[in-house]
Amino acid sequence: MRFIIIGAGAVGGAMGGRLFDAGHDVVLVARGAHLEALRANGLRLELAGRTVRLPVPAAAGPGELEPGRDDVLVLATKTQDTPAALAVWDGFGDRPALVCAQNGVENERLALRRFRDVYGMCVWLPSTFLEPGVVRAAAAPLTGILTVGRYPSGDDERARRIAAHLEDAGFEAPVARDVMAWKYAKLLTNLGNALDAVTGPDGDTDLRPLGALAVAEGRAVLDAAGIGYVGEEEQRRVRGAKVQPPASDGARGGRSSSWQSLARGTGSIEADYLNGEIVLLGREFGVPTPVNEALQRAANVLARDRRPAGGLTAQERDALLAAAR
Repeated sequence: MRFIIIGAGAVGGAMGGRLFDAGHDVVLVARGAHLEALRANGLRLELAGRTVRLPVPAAAGPGELEPGRDDVLVLATKTQDTPAALAVWDGFGDRPALVCAQNGVENERLALRRFRDVYGMCVWLPSTFLEPGVVRAAAAPLTGILTVGRYPSGDDERARRIAAHLEDAGFEAPVARDVMAWKYAKLLTNLGNALDAVTGPDGDTDLRPLGALAVAEGRAVLDAAGIGYVGEEEQRRVRGAKVQPPASDGARGGRSSSWQSLARGTGSIEADYLNGEIVLLGREFGVPTPVNEALQRAANVLARDRRPAGGLTAQERDALLAAAR
């Protein structure tokens, strides 16, 4: 089984690096300076207790690879980049399986339009990608928990093989028949990503209450829509203390993927598919979502203008505070 990791950033780089380090067949797909660094020096993967430099094969796209009979495409881009990635990889090989190792719940629906065998993956993997060629995934005792299942539901032999390879590489990888229940639970957690992004490196105590309010809106929306999600008690039971990230040390880690997008100045952010998912469902089912709407808008403005995390104007900050009233 060959893992082709499309989007070798924080999650994709950590997953691909650990698989390669364990002896599995891996290709990292990247672009720009990150691709150049991977080709020149390999992947520098910072783990708990050790740092490794891995000569993982790297590619810019499908035109540089020969399809294999047992390829698994692992989509690890942000959701806003998913349609373009799917268009590029559509037609590669003989119907390869595609795993959506991403936040949010829209990727699997997009993938199923083009790929027959789609798998969802709920990613619990604290990791950081801030400079080309370097990924940090220093949680312990496990690097992460990656729950996988067939989309829209069920499991099969391929899901179990994928899970077995991941467990061999230092992850826990439960196979779930209803993986989307796990992904909706993770969506609620990810509603705080935009807040982390807009509050800056030192946080903003006045804005902090918006996190709990965003999650409360999210639960109300999912309940109104009749969408099931794994409860907090079950999540704690499964995860326990298995994935403990190191204490935050500034620029090297401890911040959300949305914060990292602003730090890298990518020009885009995933808020439309996290907070925006709640806003969408709220409008469909008549549930007010002012906090998620305000966080979505603020994060998008910072990303669009390539402002740093915490770079809100006083007026924009006041608009966020007003949404909580």
